[in-house]
Amino acid sequence: MANLTTDFIGIKSPNPFWLASAPPTDKEYNVRRAFKAGWGGVVWKTLGAEGPPVVNVNGPRYGAIYGADRRLLGLNNIELITDRPLEVNLREMKAVKRDYPDRAMIASIMVPCEEDAWRAILPRVEETGADGIELNFGCPHGMSERGMGAAVGQVPEYIEMVTRWCKQYSRMPVIVKLTPNITDVRKPAAAARRGGADAVSLINTINSITSVNLDTMSPEPSIDGKGSHGGYCGPAVKPIALSMVSEIARDPDTHGMPISGIGGVTTWRDAAEFLSLGAGNVQVCTAVMTYGFKIIDEMTSGLSRWMDDKGYTSVEDVVGRAVPNVTDWKHLNLNYIAKAKIDQDACISCGRCYAACEDTSHQAIAMSADRTFTVIDEECVACNLCVDVCPVEDCITMEAMAPGTTDPRTGIVVKAEPADWTTHPNNPGAVAAE
Repeated sequence: MANLTTDFIGIKSPNPFWLASAPPTDKEYNVRRAFKAGWGGVVWKTLGAEGPPVVNVNGPRYGAIYGADRRLLGLNNIELITDRPLEVNLREMKAVKRDYPDRAMIASIMVPCEEDAWRAILPRVEETGADGIELNFGCPHGMSERGMGAAVGQVPEYIEMVTRWCKQYSRMPVIVKLTPNITDVRKPAAAARRGGADAVSLINTINSITSVNLDTMSPEPSIDGKGSHGGYCGPAVKPIALSMVSEIARDPDTHGMPISGIGGVTTWRDAAEFLSLGAGNVQVCTAVMTYGFKIIDEMTSGLSRWMDDKGYTSVEDVVGRAVPNVTDWKHLNLNYIAKAKIDQDACISCGRCYAACEDTSHQAIAMSADRTFTVIDEECVACNLCVDVCPVEDCITMEAMAPGTTDPRTGIVVKAEPADWTTHPNNPGAVAAE
């Protein structure tokens, strides 16, 4: 049976699934229940400086995007960091860590960009027995307006500066949580590395307004007739998170830097995708807020079964396996040619492929009088839109053309050797291959 234990920057946990800093990790009651359910670790909801606690709104805090059957696809959160006193959080963290020494417990922290503020809070967090700290440089609302959160995460110099302070004033491993509200996530990741960070975690939430109430003309969630942008999370953000994780994993300035993957992890498969793109573990929030703590059973059992099927004995065997296959568009093989193929036995004659291809693509699907749909190879560019809109899994597949055959669309013989844009004759900057 696959071994799910992980050692992430020296922090050990029985599985790679951590709860992200969010409502599920806001208090001792929640965290104890999470650990009893089987979660490998938690990132305690973000702590603020000592003093008057943060004030949250007293109305709705979440907006939502739904898919079919009201399945939650995205959540817009306007809730701020913990509004419980620092001393209460620290006391509870110490008690939990004492009773669950085998679980990872990370303290998320967000205080102003002042050296004294960080120097003051770090020893107090360290006294709890926490295994590490996560610097929250990502909150896009309510905190960035106060010079914290994304206001820091969008400035690489600030990231480097604060990270240095944390490494100077604490013995705990430092994880820097990155905001996606930036043009190039590699820049803050590299800054974190220069500052001495042990790892990065990403992504934090994305600036968003999920919907507008067309009766009240107020963004949702609405507070007394007004709305504000929030932080977008959930399954809908997973593609963005995967891309940013992969960019950090393969960039020369950040390659090899430990990554904690966050963003829409709902199933074991989501977790495996993050791991394959370079993450050493994953953090989960929205899925737990939707389905509860017990989803950890499906996540661990599913990941274990899949690893057994593939012959992976440890999580480390999976980490980064897909990274070598992530490349820039200019390096994709232009000599690879495929055509769509429709399985007539599986086809239900719904016509979605025809409508999509005829109206918005390449007019490469024909429809007969009896609603039999066939691919016109002479027009098919292998865009695979038909595959994506077909409601029947594996009914339409993309079949590669064998080298030596002739592409009926172009009349060009398919070549076995790869070729890409860097040497293509249409590229004005092409350099001929030696």
